[in-house]
Amino acid sequence: MNAFTYSYPVKVYVGEKAAEKNLATELQKHGKTVLLAYGGGSIRKNGVYDELVGILKAAGKEIVEFTGVMSNPTYAKVQEGAKLARKHNVDFILAVGGGSVIDCCKIVSAQAKLDEDIWEYEYGEHKQPTELIPMGAVVTAFGTGAEMNNGAVITHMDKMLNSALWGAFYNFAILDPAYTMTMPMKQVISGAFDTLSHCMETYFGSPKEDNLSDEINEAVMRSTIKNLRAQIANPDDKVARSELLWAAAMGENGILKIGKATDFQCHMMEHQLGAYTDCNHGMGLSAMHVQYYRYIVEKGADKFAKYAERVWGVDPAGKSELEIANEGLDALEAFIKEIGMPSNFRELGIPDDLPWKEIADSVTLTSGGYGHLTHEDVLKIFEACR
Repeated sequence: MNAFTYSYPVKVYVGEKAAEKNLATELQKHGKTVLLAYGGGSIRKNGVYDELVGILKAAGKEIVEFTGVMSNPTYAKVQEGAKLARKHNVDFILAVGGGSVIDCCKIVSAQAKLDEDIWEYEYGEHKQPTELIPMGAVVTAFGTGAEMNNGAVITHMDKMLNSALWGAFYNFAILDPAYTMTMPMKQVISGAFDTLSHCMETYFGSPKEDNLSDEINEAVMRSTIKNLRAQIANPDDKVARSELLWAAAMGENGILKIGKATDFQCHMMEHQLGAYTDCNHGMGLSAMHVQYYRYIVEKGADKFAKYAERVWGVDPAGKSELEIANEGLDALEAFIKEIGMPSNFRELGIPDDLPWKEIADSVTLTSGGYGHLTHEDVLKIFEACR
């Protein structure tokens, strides 16, 4: 295991009625004006909005609403939120939703306190913001684990980039499974696959030898697979929903990454595919993961064989390491089909005539995994996914 220092700033409240029990206490620590951020309005239909507004008003807060945060949030939407926060001298941001709302608000928190354009500040000057509006997250759509870190994926339409920016950590996150029960099953499945992807992207990083972080990761992957199957069989199963909600948090709260350098190359490829197509994130990942892993499996056969045995239960008897590894990828591909996710770009509905070389050349290349790809490699993987 690599040397590490571990510290975690987000307090996490898990369980039913977590907001009712804890939100007012957290709000007392901050000023009067709260930016209430959410997406398309589903929280108004399922009662979450009324409950949270009631808690905010009882705490004596003035509410400024920041609404309409879209999937794959845009840089323009970040600027809109930052302008609103500055105009009303917002003291605290409460982000209610899934990864899109939660990511967007991280950067709103930073941009509102920064005189410069944050994209140029981070990518041009290579600086990180230090003055931030404090925030809390209420998770109503799980999978991304976005409430657990300070990174955000933002789409800059002018630059045709879907890239990471860095903002604030949340002071706290509320994970109440009851708040997620109205998620469409398609979104539940997509979110859970994103969780599995985060785990795999960390597992197939380095170091390569057995370590405690990876052994915990194996358990989280098995749990995600088991509970997603249970959730599909019974969408009202709150036990399975609770486990999936916590698995998503585990994927991004740093525990699985302790002593690890992660891969996340598949995520980088999906981000740029998303910049050009606005595709669903989890589905974009499912369409690429197997082909990406088949492209690099020979370089990491030992680790892929362990994954096959320990996560998918592949019997190693009488098989070579590479045969075991490939059988594990067969199991992953079969699972993707079992849960109704796309396993290629055609099933995802991606048109064939995209500027694939341009997209491949815009992908950020990572160095933590087995592949150490070139842009030419990325293009070949895209071609295999079509």
